[in-house]
Amino acid sequence: MTHATANARLRAARQGLGLRSQAALAEAVTEAARSIGLRISVTPRTVRRWESATPPWPHPEHAAALEALFQRPVTDLGFVAPWQDDEPDAPKTLRAMKSQQYVGRPLRRVGPTLPVAVAADFAAITVAYRHLYWTIPAADLLPLVAGHAGLGASLLSTIDDSARKGLATALSEASLLAGRLAFFDLQQPEAAQPHFVLALEAAYQASDYLLGAAVLAHMAFAPAFSGDRTRAQEARDRIRAAHAFAHRGNAPAAIIAWLNAVEAEVETRFDNTGDALRLIDQAETLLANQAQDSELPAWFDWFSLTRLQGFKGNTLVVAGRPRQAQAVLTQVLADLPDNAAKQRSITLADLAASSVADKDPDRACELLSEAIESVSRQWYATAMDRIKAVRESLREYESLPAVRNLDAKLYDWHTTVNSF
Repeated sequence: MTHATANARLRAARQGLGLRSQAALAEAVTEAARSIGLRISVTPRTVRRWESATPPWPHPEHAAALEALFQRPVTDLGFVAPWQDDEPDAPKTLRAMKSQQYVGRPLRRVGPTLPVAVAADFAAITVAYRHLYWTIPAADLLPLVAGHAGLGASLLSTIDDSARKGLATALSEASLLAGRLAFFDLQQPEAAQPHFVLALEAAYQASDYLLGAAVLAHMAFAPAFSGDRTRAQEARDRIRAAHAFAHRGNAPAAIIAWLNAVEAEVETRFDNTGDALRLIDQAETLLANQAQDSELPAWFDWFSLTRLQGFKGNTLVVAGRPRQAQAVLTQVLADLPDNAAKQRSITLADLAASSVADKDPDRACELLSEAIESVSRQWYATAMDRIKAVRESLREYESLPAVRNLDAKLYDWHTTVNSF
């Protein structure tokens, strides 16, 4: 590899730290990862690819470690995200979505000191976005939340020290919300990664182990949902890291139960339903025995006993126990709050899957039709993906009128355009 065709930015940054070889950089990045609580091992071969003429976009943990080491965003080190628009006159809303450009900036201290009140105002807006998540379309909300997180990253470098932790906490929550919107609502896993990386870095700045655990658990969904069985260890490693962070943060029982539920989802995705049901049983016990006065973080608003039962119902379907799944999921539908439209769509799709397994295609089509109507009112890509998976399982019943009527609803203008 010649200097003319190499990633000169990364090479110059490496040499600026006195690291004379790619092996030395690999070791330094591995150590930097450990300093921020990540368990990864970088090899000289990986560094060689990073310093090539066309460096691949680093994995989130690698990106966080690189930024911790060099104190700058990975976009300043010669890396270009595959989804990045390089046009200088790109629309502001598109630029706002690129929160990966802000990853690493909290570590830099430049500019005049901002007053403490700025942190409180930023946190108040973060809370508002948290509430809006349940009602505002994700495609409209994501650019705003991503831009808000980008602003927070730049503010954090100049805020008064007494307000730095509070601002970092709000920034972590905002970036986590952006990642959730990208991953679950819009099914853009690649776009979600930089949001999660920024959320993890901000949680580190805030020394908030519980937020760190939440971010790491969310990062486990990408390999679990990828359909690539070779990524099982990657998902499990992130869950183990999340549990370690939760333990350091003395997490309340509800957060541990949620981590168990996420781990159960991971194991279900890799067909280990026995382990998944055991984890759900443990989560049920934790919730049943949690202290009545247990105080949960305000941002932890996506989990409850009812939602745990939703995890359980899905696992029972995959485990080939449709009758048990139907009983659990029917109760979930009855218990879901009015603002849980996204979870309702998922539950209806899972109930439909249990009806297919129970050889009742007409009932399955009826439930899928309800799920489609729910998604039409509030778009949720994860639910639509599950709806289509259940529809695929109905192939042997395609001659039935109920299935043909279902297709008419599934492939109308609204759902088709949103799907693409």
